[in-house]
Amino acid sequence: MKSHDIQHWITTTDPRALGNLYRRADDCRRRFVGDAVHLRGLLNFANICRRNCWYCGLRAERTDLPRYRMSQADILTCARRVEQLGYGTIVLQSGEDHSMDPVWIGEIVRRIKGETGLAVTLSLGERHPLELEVWKRAGADRYLLKFETSNHDLYCRYHPALAGFGGNRLGILAWLRDLGYEIGTGFMVGLPGQTPADLRRDLEMLDMLQPDMIGVGPFIPHPATPLARILADMPARPIDQVPASTGMTLTVLALVRLLCPTANIPATTALGTVDPAYGYESGLTCGANVIMPDVTPRAYREKYEIYPRPLPPSEEDGEADHRRLMDRIRSLGRSVGRGPGAAVSFGHHRGEKNHETSRA
Repeated sequence: MKSHDIQHWITTTDPRALGNLYRRADDCRRRFVGDAVHLRGLLNFANICRRNCWYCGLRAERTDLPRYRMSQADILTCARRVEQLGYGTIVLQSGEDHSMDPVWIGEIVRRIKGETGLAVTLSLGERHPLELEVWKRAGADRYLLKFETSNHDLYCRYHPALAGFGGNRLGILAWLRDLGYEIGTGFMVGLPGQTPADLRRDLEMLDMLQPDMIGVGPFIPHPATPLARILADMPARPIDQVPASTGMTLTVLALVRLLCPTANIPATTALGTVDPAYGYESGLTCGANVIMPDVTPRAYREKYEIYPRPLPPSEEDGEADHRRLMDRIRSLGRSVGRGPGAAVSFGHHRGEKNHETSRA
C-alpha cells in the first residue's frame, strides 16, 4: 500500500467506502489468521513507575496514587486462574519500575512456564538488553513495547526521558527480535498534535517493522494528568488533529490488518472503554483476532488506572464478565482460540500480502 493510499483512507469519511475497507480487512484476517479469537489474560502486577508521561495515570509525580507490587505467590495464583479460564497467554504488565529486580521477574517467568502451559508476554517498558536476555532465558515468549508515535518531537513532548533511557524504543524492539522474542508494538490514535501525516507515518512504521503483535487504540488521558488539564482548557480541536474516535480507530485497525496480515491484533481495552457496548465486536469485524481481558484482582485494579475504566462490582462479577465475553465472541460466528496462538510465520506470505494491500 502506497503512502497516498494510506493518506486517502485515514482522511476518508464516506461510510460506504469505509465499510468496504472493513470488509477487506476482515477477509484478510480470516484468510491469514483464521476465525479463532485468542484471549490473553492481562495481569497488571505493579503500578510503580519512574516515568512522567503527560497522559498516564501511573506517572511518578502522582503522589495521591497508592503504589503496589504483587507478590510472586499472588502472581502465580492469577496465572493458574488464567489457565483455568482457558486462555493461552498471560501478559505481565507493570509501570516502568527500574528498582524491580530482573532476577525476581525471571523467577516468576520460570515458575509460570514450569507450572502452567501458558505463553508469557512481558510489558515492562524500556529495559536494558541484559535484562531482556535474562527473561528470555527464563522462558518469556513475547515482549510488548509500543513506540506510541513515529513523530520524534511529539514523543519527546509527552514522554520525558530518564537518564540512561532516552526513548530508543525501535532499538529495543530490534534487540528483542534478535533475542528471539515475538515482538509487539503499536501507537495511539488521536494523540494531541497527531496529524493525518503523522498517522500515515505510524502505519508505515508498522509496515516496515512487521511485528508479531500490534496494539492500536484511541488516546484516552487520565484526568489527573497535565495533558488532560491542557485539553480541558483548549477552546477547540485543531483542524488537522486526528480524532481519538471509535471510527478513526477502526479505520486504522483495518489498515493495520491489511499492512500486517499475519500479526496478532487485539481489539484493545481502550477501544472497549470508549465503546463498552460494541467496541470489541467492532474491532473483531475490522481485522482484530485477539482480546486481552483484565485478570488483575479487583483490589489492585482500581490502582492501575492508566486511564479511567469501570470496575466490576465484585470478583464474582468477573466470572459473569468472562461468560459474557465468550458469548460476544460466539455471536459473531467466531471461535475461542486454544493454546498460545503464536503469530503466523510471515515469510511465505510476502507475495500474498502485497497482493492483498494493493487491493485496498
